[in-house]
This record gives sequence, C-alpha cells and structure tokens, in this order.
Amino acid sequence: QVKLVESGGGLVQPGGSLRLSCAASGRSLDYYGIGWFRQAPGKGREGVACFTSSDGSTIYADSVEGRFTISKDSAKNTVYLQMNSLEPEDTAVYYCAADPLLFRLCTLSDEYDFWGQGTRVTVSS
Repeated sequence: QVKLVESGGGLVQPGGSLRLSCAASGRSLDYYGIGWFRQAPGKGREGVACFTSSDGSTIYADSVEGRFTISKDSAKNTVYLQMNSLEPEDTAVYYCAADPLLFRLCTLSDEYDFWGQGTRVTVSS
C-alpha cells in the first residue's frame, strides 16, 4: 500500500502563496487517483483539487479554481498543491489522499483509501 506524507504548510499573509507537497512511498502514484482535501476548524472535510493519473486531468473546487494548481512529479513520486492568492478562508489542515480505484477518474469526494497526516495552513495578517 502507499504511504503519504504532506509538508509545506505554515503561516502566510493574505495574498501570499504556498506550495504543499505530498510525498508517496511504497507504491507509484502513477497508478492512483490523488486528491487534496482540507478541513477548517469546526467544519467538515472539503475536496479542493484532484489529479487523474491515467490522463493527467484535474478537477478543482469552485472555491479554489484559478488560484490553486495540482500537479504530479512522477520521478519524485510526489504530488504538489500550488496555492496562490491565499485568503483567510483557506486556513485549514490540508490532506492528500490516493486510491487506485480512482486511477481513471479522480473525485473531490472523500472516498479515497489512503490518507496522509495533514499539514496546517494559516492565512492571517
């Protein structure tokens, strides 16, 4: 099975940028659908972006469309979430997730089998 470890979170001012990384071990992410999710304090988990490995297609939540970009580096077996124009509403713990059954079509619903431990992002002045 695949193990996922997120990194790159931190404190950033509104309007700033961060790049989150999700490093995988144990299996190649080339055969998985991959998603980024977030959970803000007192709220449920929200899917923000996902990557379909079979064709490289992506899906974004309306709340982050045009600001966030998901990408995958197969050589490093790592998925990234580039976050630009950050807003206080983006404050949350961010998780990456993967599932081989979603290899051909990723989803923003949280039906993934494998999850990382999360990395905290705080957007505040």
